[in-house]
Amino acid sequence: MKKNKKWYDYLWIVSITYLVLGFFNILFAWIGLLCFFIPLLISIFGGGKTYCNKYCGRGQMFDLLGNKFKLSRNKPMPRFMLSKWFRYGFLAFFMIMFFNMIFATYLVFSGSRDLTQVVTLLWTFKLPWQWAYSANLNSEWIAQFAFGFYSVMLTSTVLGLVTMGLFKPRSWCVYCPMGTMTQGICKIKYREKE
Repeated sequence: MKKNKKWYDYLWIVSITYLVLGFFNILFAWIGLLCFFIPLLISIFGGGKTYCNKYCGRGQMFDLLGNKFKLSRNKPMPRFMLSKWFRYGFLAFFMIMFFNMIFATYLVFSGSRDLTQVVTLLWTFKLPWQWAYSANLNSEWIAQFAFGFYSVMLTSTVLGLVTMGLFKPRSWCVYCPMGTMTQGICKIKYREKE
């Protein structure tokens, strides 16, 4: 029996649209903040991991590419990647990179540094991206944040695509920093109820 599709079953379109929009205009990267705040708010206000299980467009995209389009080997992930040490270690690394991006934005805000119109892929490879910014805002820190945030979102998408191809389609979900944070919130809230 075929499952009736709901509106949230198509949120993978939002993930793809976000990446495309950021390619042409970097200021659209700000929209990605919704992917940070909504999961946390749902988790804090009692929704548990509902975002991850139902509303995450990125997870849906990996599922679609891996299962429907058969782009996944469907192999189990290595045991170390399933460990809490790997998940929390990756979260810590991810947060360090995130705060580094915030610091770079602050430097542009304070006038200590000029706007850098690059997208950094995998926290290493600097890709020129100047065609995506032509607004010439008085507040260049807004664009600097957008370049940094798009770098984070593109890097996490690439990591998800690689692990999708090598392992099961939603392997990214195992070590996704947002999933790890929402799981941590759920554990804290569960302890509070005891």
